Amino acid sequence: MDEQADIHGSYWLHTVPPGEPAPPPEGPLTVDAAVVGGGIAGLCTAWELARRGRSVAVLEAHRIAAGVTGHTTAKLSAQHTLVYDHLRRTRGPEGARLYARSQTDAIRHAARTAEELGVDCDWEDTAAYTYVEDPARTDPLKAEAEAAREAGLPAEYVTETDLPFPVAGAVRVADQAQFHPRKYLLALADDIRRLGGVIHENSRVTGFDEGDPCRLTVESAAGATEVTARSVVVATHYPVFDRALLFTRLSPRRELVLAAPVDAARAPLGMYITQEHRTRSVRTAPLEDGRRLLVVTGEHFTPGAGGDVEERFERLAAWATDRFGELTFTHRWATQDNDSTDSVPLVGPLHPGSKHAYVATGFGGWGLSTGIMAGRLLTERITGRDCAWSDLYDPRRIASVVREGAAFLKHQADVARHFVGDRLPSASGPEVDGIAPGDGAIVRVSGERCAVHRDEAGQLHAVSARCTHLGCLVAFNRAEKAWECPCHGSRFDFEGQVLQGPAQQPLERRDL
Repeated sequence: MDEQADIHGSYWLHTVPPGEPAPPPEGPLTVDAAVVGGGIAGLCTAWELARRGRSVAVLEAHRIAAGVTGHTTAKLSAQHTLVYDHLRRTRGPEGARLYARSQTDAIRHAARTAEELGVDCDWEDTAAYTYVEDPARTDPLKAEAEAAREAGLPAEYVTETDLPFPVAGAVRVADQAQFHPRKYLLALADDIRRLGGVIHENSRVTGFDEGDPCRLTVESAAGATEVTARSVVVATHYPVFDRALLFTRLSPRRELVLAAPVDAARAPLGMYITQEHRTRSVRTAPLEDGRRLLVVTGEHFTPGAGGDVEERFERLAAWATDRFGELTFTHRWATQDNDSTDSVPLVGPLHPGSKHAYVATGFGGWGLSTGIMAGRLLTERITGRDCAWSDLYDPRRIASVVREGAAFLKHQADVARHFVGDRLPSASGPEVDGIAPGDGAIVRVSGERCAVHRDEAGQLHAVSARCTHLGCLVAFNRAEKAWECPCHGSRFDFEGQVLQGPAQQPLERRDL
């Protein structure tokens, strides 16, 4: 890949780049509902509420539809690898049916919305597949196909696909979709404004008084101001306000994405995923020249614990060329999501005592259908209406946490290993002089651990090595030039500014 020129970042951002940012609030603002976060869950919630006649404000720390949502693989599917066999064992057949109904409802709702708003978002109806290449791993697929059918999905077990390589077996679910997420969401944003809602970018929410009404402190380059709202939705991917300690039930996962044009004749039209090879996901998107863009995702790892990420990109590229032939990669990026310990997203009241605060998180890699579903579910809750699957996704659930105790304890053990280990005395680490251009390392300066990056020009950038969320030591991702926390997935640029939460404050600068 190093020999190929002009490799861009996210295809969705490259083809629909951000325009002029919406300005921060100029002064105090009062609305019916404030939505913190301008990704798919936040924008969908705001749009649904605006359609119900509520005054809404979207408060985004960076740019709307440009964070996690802008780096997705853009599949709209109710088929989430092997979720239905798992759900019928842990939540019973009714739980599996509700999950299937809620996700299918989201896909159909998105199709209706795109048509209603006249959005040209490259919408394509297609089938979704979970496959394996290893014949010894087909039994779980057969069980999944049966469970998905019982849950109400048009699922079947097959051995033939339109992939250019053989598979041992696959679960095929018809009537799914893929689209261009930014085209869709920016149309929603325009309609939010048409309906009287406001959107503020580069507006970081740093304080939250959960009263009646709620009050939010919003900081921007123009200073701090206050937003008052009857209801608040925290849709920041990883909750930046976490009164229920949801971070104990969420584990962050990062995956890499590569994209390359291919002839339409050899491009698969289905959407594919396998849990083999540390996950491999495949889909294609239409290009203006008649070809299609092959989008390949995989190499999942915990942020801050991914080792040599550049090497992971190389492995993903080798896998793609081995199965699809010679490719010229034009885009590469990475995406991040959070898995809940019981495999079901957390959408509903922020904590057991919440009356006006709500959260949407833990989408497990399926953020598009789940984000749309979350917008509809939260709107029903806020407007006092019933939703058939509210209990399934309710963050206050306890029984499922008990059932999934092993996953919960494993996650806590991984976090504790970093949290405690990062506070133990360490052997002498690298010296500042040993950091190569483009790389970074944790070094001791005057007895303190510092995160030091040397840019390509040789200039050093030093910040505190402790994440501002809970104090774990960050690690450098050389491929993305970012500091990452292995405990809860916070990410910072090489100057310490927050890229992704739950951290809200930057890493402090250090002098060398």
